[in-house]
Amino acid sequence: MPNKASVALEANQKRSQHIYTVSELTQDIKLILESSFERVWVEGEVSNFSAYHPSGHFYFNLKDDAAIVSAVMFSRANRNLKFKIENGLKVICFGKISVYESRGQYQIVVEELEPKGIGSLQLALEQLKKKLEKEGLFAVQHKRPIPYLPSKVGIVTSAQGAAIKDILKVLERRFKDVQIIINPVRVQGEGAAGEIAQAIKDLNLFNEELPHQERIEVMIVGRGGGSIEDLWAFNEEPVAYAIYNSRIPVISAVGHERDVTIADLVADYRAATPSVAAELVLPKKEDLRQELEEILTRLNYNIKHDLELAANQLTSVHKKLELLNPILKVRQFQERIGDLGKQIENALKNFIKLKLAHFQKVIEKLETLSPLNILARGYSITFKLSNGEIVKETKSLVKGEAIKTKVHRGEIISLVHEVREG
Repeated sequence: MPNKASVALEANQKRSQHIYTVSELTQDIKLILESSFERVWVEGEVSNFSAYHPSGHFYFNLKDDAAIVSAVMFSRANRNLKFKIENGLKVICFGKISVYESRGQYQIVVEELEPKGIGSLQLALEQLKKKLEKEGLFAVQHKRPIPYLPSKVGIVTSAQGAAIKDILKVLERRFKDVQIIINPVRVQGEGAAGEIAQAIKDLNLFNEELPHQERIEVMIVGRGGGSIEDLWAFNEEPVAYAIYNSRIPVISAVGHERDVTIADLVADYRAATPSVAAELVLPKKEDLRQELEEILTRLNYNIKHDLELAANQLTSVHKKLELLNPILKVRQFQERIGDLGKQIENALKNFIKLKLAHFQKVIEKLETLSPLNILARGYSITFKLSNGEIVKETKSLVKGEAIKTKVHRGEIISLVHEVREG
């Protein structure tokens, strides 16, 4: 009975009877692998990713801690990926095993690819958020205020959805006089994002052709709630850029309050629902009327108060003006001058009276000392006729000199006949 070694040797001899070419060997291996593994799910980490090959194909490796395998994802399969493949991303791939014959290398031809631990749409959303935030599309300084009580409102949404019905119902209830322009679009499915973006651009172009007073003042862009797949059109770049570049302020009203889309982040204002967007755009007419009445009441009170204050100020100023009136000052000075005149007159009278009394005393004293009084008692005064000098002694005279003698009543002119010494 042959042993195991002899059997193995015989088998080797039989196999060695056929010598394979490299191509034959590779083809056999390819046949075995592809027939043994029709479709497989493979989990691994992306490495050595080659993005945007001229052919549109994606080439990368899948690896774990112990092994690595090449992978290719052809353009027809990767064109529908919502997220970007990046090195280090952990993924789950579905595809078939194939052999790249020219290199003798086996690879997995990826038909589907999902990020591990997070949905592809959610990953795509996070990636796009990072990109747009870096470009400044979410910046607060870019956001514009929503006009108060606009006369014309633009709406971009589905013509058949519940959102447009809710918006119109709220606008009708709150303020009927506003003009509404609807640009209907698909809000989900293939091509919806392009329609929404174009509708926003079209309303802006339409607005540019209108007179300033007839232009759309605010635009509502949105739809009702739904899954992330339903809302995805509002998470795509064309819509984000269209909202960012819109010259008309945009209110994003997508989904329910828990759903935050890219459109919400880029828009000038985010409304939780389409109904809330309509409430933001237009206040209630009743509220406006009540507010106006309150304003009028406050205005009347303020006007009355201001008038009373102004009247008091005017009275105060009038009194000040009266006190500063030049005529009043002139009158006061006239009265003062009159008083001073009287004082001066009284002072002069008193002064004259005192002077007269003093003068009278002097006169009396002079009368007492007057030579005339002496003459009245029989005395006389003799003057030289030539110079009027008073003759006090005889020796001042000479014989034949003319003299004048003053007596109490009259004068005597005489010639000196003889001079006798006393």
